[in-house]
Formats: sequence, C-alpha cells, structure tokens
Amino acid sequence: MSEPTPPPPPAPLSEERPLDLKVVTGLSGSGISTALHALEDLGWFCVDTLPAPLVPKLLDLARGNDRFEKLALGLDARNITDVDAAMALLDSIEARGCPVDVVFLEASNAVLLRRFSTTRRPHPLSKGGLPLPDVIQAERSRMYPLRERADRVIDTSDINVHECKRQVQAYAAGEGVSGLSLNVMSFGFRHGVPPEADIVWDVRFLPNPHFIEALRPMSGRDAPVADFVLTHAVTDAFLARFLPLLDAVLPGYEHEGKAYLTIAIGCTGGRHRSVAVSERVAAHLRAGGREPKVRHRDLEKESR
Repeated sequence: MSEPTPPPPPAPLSEERPLDLKVVTGLSGSGISTALHALEDLGWFCVDTLPAPLVPKLLDLARGNDRFEKLALGLDARNITDVDAAMALLDSIEARGCPVDVVFLEASNAVLLRRFSTTRRPHPLSKGGLPLPDVIQAERSRMYPLRERADRVIDTSDINVHECKRQVQAYAAGEGVSGLSLNVMSFGFRHGVPPEADIVWDVRFLPNPHFIEALRPMSGRDAPVADFVLTHAVTDAFLARFLPLLDAVLPGYEHEGKAYLTIAIGCTGGRHRSVAVSERVAAHLRAGGREPKVRHRDLEKESR
C-alpha cells in the first residue's frame, strides 16, 4: 500500500510588489476602528470585517496593485469565529512570503462595560443571552492567543481616541520611543499609598534626615538633604540595583501598550528620603532619553 502523497507547499504570494501588512485585532470596544482610521490617515488601505477565507484572495490582488502597497486588515469578533483558524491563517500568510504585523487593542473589563453601556451598541458576542460582563470576559479568553502573538499591544483603558490614534501612528511610523508617559512621584506612607501607582518602592530603610536638626526644615530637593540621603553606601547599593531594574522593565510596559506609568517612591512623611530618591530616579530616566514628570505629593503637607 503506497503512502499518502504529502500536501503541496502553499503557493507563494505574487512577488510583483512588497506588501506592508498589518492586522489590527483585539477586544470589541477597545478602539479597533480608531486604529484602522489612524492607519488609513497614514496611507494604509484598510479593510474591516472581511471574512477570513477571503483574506488570501485579497492579498493576491494587493500584490499586483500599487494601491495596496500598505494594507491593514481588521480582524475581531465580528469576523473571527474560530481563533485557532485565524492563527493558522496568519501562519499560512507568512508561509507564503508575507510578514504579518499584528496590533492588538484591549481595555479593562470595567472600561469596556462602560463603553458598551454608554454607546448602547450590542456586543458582537451577546446573542447567546449571557450578561455583558460574562460576554466581555469570554471574548478576552477567546482572543488571548492573538494577544500573545501580537507585535504591539495597546491598552486604551486610560486614553482617549486621539491618544489611541497617536500611539498607533507612532508605532506604524517606526518611532523608537513609544507613547509611554512616565510619572515619578514621592509620597509619605503616613498619608497613604497613591492609588494610581504602578510601581511602589519603600525607601524607609535609608538614613532619615528628619533626625538631623539642621536638615529637618529642608526637603529632599535641597542639596544638603539630597547629599545626606544619596551619599550613604546603602543608598548607592540600592540605586545600583534599582535603576537598572527600571531600565529592564520599562520596555516591557511599552510593549504591552501601557500609556501611563507611575513610579511611586515612599518614605515616612514624603518630605526627605522619597523626594531625594525620586529626583535621582527622574534624572536617571532623563539621561536615558525619557521625559518623566515629577510630583512630590506630600511635600507641602509636611511643611505645614
């Protein structure tokens, strides 16, 4: 009995023209239409809700037409019924010689729920009678493989449509620095941890200028206090590890599409140690080409 003949390799796409292909996908209500409009403004020919089986035909046509040198496809719950099949489709496109750049948009469940409630538009997956929160979570689980495959993830929870558009266009234009807005904040634990903080670090282990009578009236922005805090060996050892840690993790936040990141440094009152260290962290970030905003939340509270 003869062995079955293996299937032929996929036919290569026409090589008449190179094709810059972007696939915009994500969660319903997260801004997929906004992202496609942003790409359209940059010259991409955008096609939304095209049935997945027709995508290879479109690509064949695009390779032979100079109007479609840059092509963007919107793939979401409206035209993806089988995520595994969609993943296989992307694999087959790349196997035919066309790299696929996937942009995935998402937002928190609470934000998506509010958006659907505000617009009063039905969720594409809500036909089964499930409550909207369950539908949103089900779509998040379904789309997770595409999120993992994405080259760029943009979280639109805390940004408006204009910022979403800017981030998409910055990524499409190949800008080296993402739209991550960095905030460095000092605070005092006695006044509570800032709820908006993404990274919180406790520096109450550092020597405290509060117990030096001449330094007590000053703040961490004054040179004598900053020198006292920053020139101790324990501070040197801490910063030698903490600053490279920030350098290592910030690109990850950018890749995940984080729009805003707040680094909060806390001491007891938020006047001396946290202020001096926050200023040092901000200076390090500036030296690395970033533009952090600095806020000393509790400085005035302690001076009263």
